[in-house]
Amino acid sequence: MSGAEPRAGLRDVAPYVSPQLDVAARLNTNECPHPLPEGFFRELAHAVQDLPLHRYPDGQMHRLRDELAAAAGHDAGAEGVWAANGSNEILTQLLEAYGGPGRRAVVFEPTYLLHSRLSWLTHTEVERLTLPDGFVLTDAQADDAAAAAPDVVFVCSPNNPTGNAQPVEVVRAIAERLPSSLVIVDEAYGEFSPSTTALPLVATHPNVVVVRTFSKAFALAGARIGYVLAAPDVIGDLQRVRLPYHLSALTQAAGIVALRHRPDALKLLGAIGEQRDRIVAALAAMPRVTAYPSDANFVLFVPEAPAGEVWQGLLDHGVLVRDMTSVVPNALRVTAGAEHEVDLFLKSLKEVLGR
Repeated sequence: MSGAEPRAGLRDVAPYVSPQLDVAARLNTNECPHPLPEGFFRELAHAVQDLPLHRYPDGQMHRLRDELAAAAGHDAGAEGVWAANGSNEILTQLLEAYGGPGRRAVVFEPTYLLHSRLSWLTHTEVERLTLPDGFVLTDAQADDAAAAAPDVVFVCSPNNPTGNAQPVEVVRAIAERLPSSLVIVDEAYGEFSPSTTALPLVATHPNVVVVRTFSKAFALAGARIGYVLAAPDVIGDLQRVRLPYHLSALTQAAGIVALRHRPDALKLLGAIGEQRDRIVAALAAMPRVTAYPSDANFVLFVPEAPAGEVWQGLLDHGVLVRDMTSVVPNALRVTAGAEHEVDLFLKSLKEVLGR
C-alpha cells in the first residue's frame, strides 16, 4: 500500500529549515540578541490574564491594526494595515491574492530565498533577475522588470542576505513602469535603515506595499507577528484569502503591548548597530575575507577558505552562522549579536582562518 500521493514535485523539495542548535553564540537567524525589558513581560502577562480564550479572537484585529497604523504614521489608517503570523504569512497571502497559477513574480537575486519558495508554494511562476555588482538596484533592473511583465515584483530592502538597502527611486520606477503589478517591498530589517523606507510610496502608488515584522527590531521573533502597510483595496483582497481567525488573541495582545514598548525596542537598535559596524570593520581588516557593508543587523562575508569548512570550524568553537553558499558563492552570514557573542565570533574566525 503506497499511501496518498502528494502534489507533483513536492517530495523533490527539501523542507525549509534553519538550524537551531544549543551553542554559545547563535548568530544564524538575525534575531535580536536582547529581550525587551521586564516591564513588557509584566504588562503582557496582565493582558493575557484578562483574555477571553474561550471565545474566538477579533478576526479583524481592530485594535492591533489601529496601533500599527498610528505607529507607522500610515495615511490610510487601520484600513491600510493587515497583520498575520510573521511576515512570511503576509507574503503568502499577498501571493494568494496577486499570484497563483498562470501568474508570474519577479525576484532580484541574490535575495531572500523565501520569496521564490513562497511563489512555488502558491503555484506562482518565478522570473529571476540578477542584481548588479554591489547588489544595489539600478534603473536597468527597473527596465528588466518591466520587460518581464510580471504580476508581482519582490524588492527586499535591506536585502537579505547582502545587507544593503535599495534605492527608493528605483522602487518608484518599477511601480510606475508596472502600474498593474503589485510591488512588494520586504522591509523586515527596515528599522535598521529608516531613511530608506518605501512607505511614502504607498500613499502615492497604490500598487506598492511595505511588509514588516516584529521579529527583528521589536525583539519578538517568538511571537510571530508580521504586518503590511498598503492601500485599502489591497487589504481588502488579503481579507478575501486569509484563514478565519488566523491571528490568535495571544498574538494580538503581544503585538499591542510591544507597540507600547516601541521606545524600548528602538533603544536596542543602537547597540545592535554598533556590533554590526564592529563586525564589518573587523572583517575588512582580515586579509582572507571579503565583507559587505550592511544596513541591517547582519553582515555577509566571503572567506578565501571553503565556506563549508569555515562554517564547521566556527561551529566547533560554539558559534553558529548561516551558510549562504546557495545564494552567494562561498558566502556566510553572521548576525550582529550581543557584545560577548561578537567577541567569540571574531576570535573564533581568526583561529579558523589561521589554520
